[in-house]
Amino acid sequence: MTAQPTATTHTLLRAEGFTCPSCVSKIEKSLTKLPGVTAASVHFATSRIEVDHDTSATSVDDVVAAIGKAGYTARPSVF
Repeated sequence: MTAQPTATTHTLLRAEGFTCPSCVSKIEKSLTKLPGVTAASVHFATSRIEVDHDTSATSVDDVVAAIGKAGYTARPSVF
């Protein structure tokens, strides 16, 4: 029996509300607790958030909601 391949995607978001570099670790910790998230990287200087996640376990909306729960606003970005 073989395991089903996961539908991992790389999501790029624009964030708002960053006031200090410590915001970075707070958001990254919130994201890495989500099921299916394999990597989360927050770029303070550019207000970008990159997340690698299994779309069958965690949707982009779930990622945005987790960021909101941490106290920040984010939305998907095309670049």
